[in-house]
Parts: sequence; structure tokens; C-alpha cells
Amino acid sequence: MLGIHDLALFVLSAVLLNLTPGPDTLFVIGQATRGRRAGVMAALGIGAGCLVHIVGATIGLSALLLASATAFAIVKGLGAVYLVWVGLALLLARAAAAATVPAGGVERPDGRRIFFRGALTNALNPKVAMFFLAFLPQFVDPAAPDRALGFLALGCLFNVTGTLWNLTLAVLAARAVGQRPAALRAAAWFRRGVGAVFVGLGLKLALGARASA
Repeated sequence: MLGIHDLALFVLSAVLLNLTPGPDTLFVIGQATRGRRAGVMAALGIGAGCLVHIVGATIGLSALLLASATAFAIVKGLGAVYLVWVGLALLLARAAAAATVPAGGVERPDGRRIFFRGALTNALNPKVAMFFLAFLPQFVDPAAPDRALGFLALGCLFNVTGTLWNLTLAVLAARAVGQRPAALRAAAWFRRGVGAVFVGLGLKLALGARASA
């Protein structure tokens, strides 16, 4: 009814991408160094901002499909190419700069300000919007009667896994403030591994779309 397919592959890809260090991760860790509450509010804010992209992608993709099935197929193909590009960027990127730890003093951060800052950081990031437009169509049958709900369900599932991971990071970072070179190197290798997975995923989806054309 929702037209969702390859759900296990979607969940695996979503979890791997959410585990990959990026701007959201650095923002959460950076705030968590000020205390657990600050990190939690940052994680919740990022999740709230992500909802903007999910709703936007759902409305845009549904409208595009109603207007032209051919245009939707083109967007889906370009989305597969974009996933390959994301994977290559992860493979070739240098290690991200570590979050800085505030020096000295006890601070009571403004939770609401951190929440809205996290929400805006994510909502105003065009790369997130582009990712959802590329990612969601790969796992929903365009002929399904409730495909809009399918897009929305997958987007929310992605957001739930991401928010849970960011909350976990917030708690762990608040307990252990500081930089460890070994951990940073492990994160860099993990990011490259996820990049390889996304290159393979993009190629698989692109070839599948070509075979079904």
C-alpha cells in the first residue's frame, strides 16, 4: 500500500549514514562538552530541523510524480548518481576537525537556544534536502497508491535512527570530554567504509533502474 521496498537495505543505509561523523555530529559533541542537557537539546533540535526536509521531500516528490512519471524517473536516476557522489566524497574526505572543548569555568547553557540553533543548522542545510530528494525515491514504488505516506514513513524512520544516535553521542560525550587521536583515526576509517557502501548502493540502484527501464 505504501509501496516501500528493500526496507532492510534502507535501514542499513540510514544507520550507516547516521553513524558517519559530520556537521550534526560535531555540533552535538561540541554542545555536549558543556553538559548532558546541552547535548540532548542539540540532538533534539537537529531532529526537528530534519523534519522540515522530510516534509519538503514528501510534498515535492509526490507533486513531481503526479506531474510527470518520466521526470520522476529522471530524478530517481540522478539520485542514484548523487549517492555515488556522496560515497566518493566520504572516501576522499580528510578527517573532520574535532569539536573544541570550552576552557575552564562552569556554564549553564540555554537549552532553548541550543535547540533552535540545532534545528536551524539542519533545516537550512541544502545538502540535507538534496539527500532526501535523492534517497527516498529509491525505496518507494512510484505506482503505489499511498506513496506519499511511504516517503514520509521512510523519512521519519531515518530521522528516528539519527536522533537516537545523536542522543547517544550527547550522553557519551558529556561523560568523556576530550579528544583522542585513536578515536579520531577510527572515525576516519569508518567514514571511508561508509563511503564505499554508498558508492556500491548508488551503483546498485542505478543499474536496477536501468534494467527496469
